[in-house]
Amino acid sequence: MTSEALTPGALPRLRSVLFAPAVRDDLIPKLTRSGADGVVIDCEDATPVSQKAAGRLNAVELAPTIMGQGSAVFIRVNPPGTPWFADDISFGLHRDLAGVVVPMIETLEGLDQCARALAEADFGHLGIVAGLETARGVADARHLLSHSQVIGGYFGAEDYVADLGGVRTQNNVEVQFARASIAQAGRLADKPVIDQIVANFRDNDRMSVEAFEARAMGFVGKLCIHPDQVALANAGFTPSDAEIERAERLLAAYDIGVASGVAAIDFEGQMVDEPLAEQARQVLAAAGIDPRNG
Repeated sequence: MTSEALTPGALPRLRSVLFAPAVRDDLIPKLTRSGADGVVIDCEDATPVSQKAAGRLNAVELAPTIMGQGSAVFIRVNPPGTPWFADDISFGLHRDLAGVVVPMIETLEGLDQCARALAEADFGHLGIVAGLETARGVADARHLLSHSQVIGGYFGAEDYVADLGGVRTQNNVEVQFARASIAQAGRLADKPVIDQIVANFRDNDRMSVEAFEARAMGFVGKLCIHPDQVALANAGFTPSDAEIERAERLLAAYDIGVASGVAAIDFEGQMVDEPLAEQARQVLAAAGIDPRNG
């Protein structure tokens, strides 16, 4: 009996998603100490070809040892069409994962292949976090994210730029369109999306700036490749006390205006109507505050 008829669960809150190579059995047990919302044991890019089998074995054996320690646990398999994909699905997953991360997704057919492989291995209940890392993947992101097995996605900027034949820059101009496209696709598909890595893990300023930008664009979190990036990502996707206080004041004033029959109010020198009130509600929701109760 397979799990084909099961519906994958929703993606948990993932402000930060920390990766570690599947071959690093010394690092994997320490992953959850970082405070990351999600951790990924990576059998793909971070695991060399000569060690794919060893990485797969580490992933399936060590994943359960870090479950229940405060971080959602994922395994990233190799892409469909590679020599390692089938074995990764059949022998490299665990039933209690938060999901399976599948990189280099470009087609609905590829996602169908993943869904069938998961069902045949009795992992049909696991949702896919789809890696959108090529020009085609970005162009078709809305349709890919809408697939029933997909619970979220991430933008892989480095692979995307390599696929374009472009050049990576400090100001991210070459990925502005792709980031905005994926953020919009996530909204239209009603699936959360996670922003690109910062490859220079010592550049704290860039990590903080990119996290702020990503939150402003509608991403829910940031990929991390070093534990030091986790706190910066978490902070970037958590509303500050000042933001929360302003949102509460704005909504209180707006509710008074609406109750008196006014649809737009002057709030601290700014015109506020329903769209701005909704933004304030989203700030409170991101802080874990019910906007209806304050």
